[in-house]
Amino acid sequence: MLDVEVMGNKKRKRCGRVFRFKNFGEPGYPVEFTGPFRDNVNALLEFANSESKYLGFGRMPIWSFQLEVHRHPPSHIFLFVIEEATEASSMNRHCKHCQYVGWGNHFICNKKYHFVLPSKETLATSLSCEEVPCEAIAEAGAMMSNNNNGKSKLIELQGHMMQAVFHSNGFGHLLCVNGLETGSDLAGHQIMDFWDRLCTGLQARKVSLNDVSQKKGMELKLINGIAYGEPWFGRWGYKFGRGCFGVTQSTYEKAIEAIRSIPLYLLIHQIGNSSYHDIPIILSRYQTLSDQTLVTLADLFHFMLELKSQLPRRENYPDSHNTGFSLEANCRWSPKRIEMATRVIVEALKRAEFRWISRQEVRDAARAYIGDTGLLDFVLKSLGNHVVGNYMVRRSLNPVTKVLEYCLEDISNIVFPSHLHYHHQDHGGNNNNLVMVNNTNKSIKDKKYKISRAQVMKDMFYLYKYILKDPKQTQGSIFSAIPLAARIILDTKYLIKEYFGELPFQADLGLDGKLSLHCTITLRNYDNNDPNKVLMAPPYECITLKSSATINDLKLEVERNFREIYYGLRSFCVDSIKNLENCGGNDMVFGTVEVGGKLVVEGWIDINIGDNISNIIGEICEGNYDNNNGKVVDCSCGTKEDDGERMVCCDICENWQHTRCVRIPNDEQVPSIFLCRRCEQEIVMCPSLP
Repeated sequence: MLDVEVMGNKKRKRCGRVFRFKNFGEPGYPVEFTGPFRDNVNALLEFANSESKYLGFGRMPIWSFQLEVHRHPPSHIFLFVIEEATEASSMNRHCKHCQYVGWGNHFICNKKYHFVLPSKETLATSLSCEEVPCEAIAEAGAMMSNNNNGKSKLIELQGHMMQAVFHSNGFGHLLCVNGLETGSDLAGHQIMDFWDRLCTGLQARKVSLNDVSQKKGMELKLINGIAYGEPWFGRWGYKFGRGCFGVTQSTYEKAIEAIRSIPLYLLIHQIGNSSYHDIPIILSRYQTLSDQTLVTLADLFHFMLELKSQLPRRENYPDSHNTGFSLEANCRWSPKRIEMATRVIVEALKRAEFRWISRQEVRDAARAYIGDTGLLDFVLKSLGNHVVGNYMVRRSLNPVTKVLEYCLEDISNIVFPSHLHYHHQDHGGNNNNLVMVNNTNKSIKDKKYKISRAQVMKDMFYLYKYILKDPKQTQGSIFSAIPLAARIILDTKYLIKEYFGELPFQADLGLDGKLSLHCTITLRNYDNNDPNKVLMAPPYECITLKSSATINDLKLEVERNFREIYYGLRSFCVDSIKNLENCGGNDMVFGTVEVGGKLVVEGWIDINIGDNISNIIGEICEGNYDNNNGKVVDCSCGTKEDDGERMVCCDICENWQHTRCVRIPNDEQVPSIFLCRRCEQEIVMCPSLP
């Protein structure tokens, strides 16, 4: 909420309430939401400050809430709610977000409500001001009052902390969430918690989003899909809504499972000897850190993400590395000879360029300098998973050849968590492994190691790039299918959360003796070929009536509600109610119909008798099916509707197809003349003209 009113150049103090950000939207804070979505929005706005007449937003009413993020030190953000009337709006009445997510058959609503948490930068831009600190936002209001385009700039700007839009029937779209990495004052999970509370409180029906979230250049839906089996937004209940390029829910789930279940030991065997020598090192590093066996890619990515979340953000730990290993008192070789043999083995591993090589290869290379084979065998056994200077000597049993292999890992830039310690554990005398232990439970034989969040992200990006995105070294192997599965996951962009579904609100008997029913409508399209054909049905709405209401009262209330919600139903009139055709207009509703029951009401709207079905749909539905402006989508990938991806139109059949599916690169312009494959073949097969 703004701290002052702006009237011309004069400002005066205005009383306003500050709400706690972390509780905003909870039941009773700021209001107890007890009605359908559109009523709950109006109830919420009763607690907001209206800024429209002060800030020059023209025909778009705007309200603001001031939300306290921290009390000490004081930190506040602003939530703006902007009401957009469909009839008065100069923008396109059709909602492209509804079209893309598959809601093109929804009726156009009379109103939209835009919810915006602007960042300081976007708020400053919308106010035509370079910088607008929260405590000085009043002065910014004066600048906005002179900016006639402020109403649209706040909606159209990119880079808000959060932006969403709701239709008045309770269906909405979360358009953007920008967390700390984009300079936001809030973390992404804090914004999502806030949004989820708000949707639950307002009793939204369904909310969609286009998942393009990234972390350090990595697609989160791919990383989280492998680690947790669901996208990042899945922790708030968002699930598969619609895939692009013909991706179905079944193919998406199969792709997720295919990558998650890849065994690590096969991955090491397949690419362990390739030029990607860092991959086995990374896998070995996190297997060492984990106190449980990491079997699959899902195990690895899950452990890495969980480890990163537990590490502090500030990485100012001093480096501390063990430079040798302890010797038994009765060891027959002097420390000097062991140190020399150790250096020789490490240099031999360096020459292997960080590849995994067999124990025999290491031994043969070292024998050129150390003639005592007993000393070499002792050092090779003792060096397994041990630090020497800036290197970790890794040792592992090849699961295929059953031969011990060694690899050198540069750990000069690695730090491990200060609260974790490691010691050598001998499993049957065959291998020494670093095992994570709690420093309060076991003695420490090695010095402390630490790992940074930056190192975890660096390792994850390396795996992301060379295993998931560009696994060139795996061509011809079982991993050659990884890019295809990853592409399917990345093409699953549209997610949906169902909050209250088909019957979002149920009113009980109140003090005023009112009862509720759930009603939807069907429209006759007046098609000359089939005058009885029903057009479509919007979602059920809760209709509240007095306990003494008649059938005629019900018809009037249905007309009023659906006219109030939908733009195309402004002239809607009821003909009849299914299953109540034999009832008279003065008959009582309750007693004939069960309280809370579902009814289908038939009716009509004012349209020209000659209008075809496409014109009717294009006028009243979100999907723009008008013959002149609409797209007939028929792509080889199976897509039949516009899914928001770049498309090209065939100049002969006028069908639209994805540019990617017809192999037009994204960095190339669409050709001025384009023929689809089917039309090209028909031309080729056509006999030559005389």
